[in-house]
Amino acid sequence: MDLRVQGFPDIAVGEYGVEVKCTESDSWRCIANSVSEGNAIIDVNKIYVIYGKIGGCSEVRWADYGRSIMHVRTSHVPRFEIEIGTERPLFEQLGTTYEDFRVLSMHDKMPYIRQYARGRLGPGERLWWLEDKDDDDQHSLPLSVKIYMDLTQPEKRKIRAEAVLMSPMVCAHSRSRRKYNDAVLYMMTYRGVLCPQARDLFSAGSVAGAERGGNYLIRSIQNIQNEIRDAAHYLEDALFEEYWGSVPDPEDRILEWLRMADEVATDWIPSDNLFFDEQNRIR
Repeated sequence: MDLRVQGFPDIAVGEYGVEVKCTESDSWRCIANSVSEGNAIIDVNKIYVIYGKIGGCSEVRWADYGRSIMHVRTSHVPRFEIEIGTERPLFEQLGTTYEDFRVLSMHDKMPYIRQYARGRLGPGERLWWLEDKDDDDQHSLPLSVKIYMDLTQPEKRKIRAEAVLMSPMVCAHSRSRRKYNDAVLYMMTYRGVLCPQARDLFSAGSVAGAERGGNYLIRSIQNIQNEIRDAAHYLEDALFEEYWGSVPDPEDRILEWLRMADEVATDWIPSDNLFFDEQNRIR
């Protein structure tokens, strides 16, 4: 059932505020304010919600606003959801209070929101948003989706290099079930590029050079080593945290990638074939 919600201006009296919500459905749950709360009145310290439910048996209830927040929708701009009488207030799950959270900058709010969203991911799922900056300087997913085959050759090389860097799993055996998952997810969620044939990115003869036969995957990665080195320095730290679980210094990222690639590869050894300059640096 679609939920239609009407929002009314906050009412503030001294340090107390009232948020008014009304829904035509038979539910005590509705979408509330943006997590950023850009229009919030700073001097208000305590907020209550008055909620009018028209669907079913019409009724009005009121509650503490912060303790009624029970979820964050992250499909676009993160927004709170409230439920009158919820048994699982969001901020109890986050280990803080709404009153403490609301006065934080958006930069300082996002780790809480990412923590919550990441805890709800299923196996193999990734966050599509990694905002950790001020609103005017955030990465956003383009509204239009590009098809990988329609990109120029330099664009293909660049995005393929980024995908390899984010996903050492591409070096796993060809029968590994999740071999290309992270590479494809990265391209789709961070660059807005759809690749219908993921295997062809790394194992087709067209990306391995003119020579035929042998291990196409090795040659396809060798062919974009310089682009991978570049990506290790310009991609933002939040991506490494999301895909690798750590943020090595830029000059150490290729070596860390080799370590992870060697762990997942079973029919070849990436460090015996790739990035010799980086390995010679530490010998």
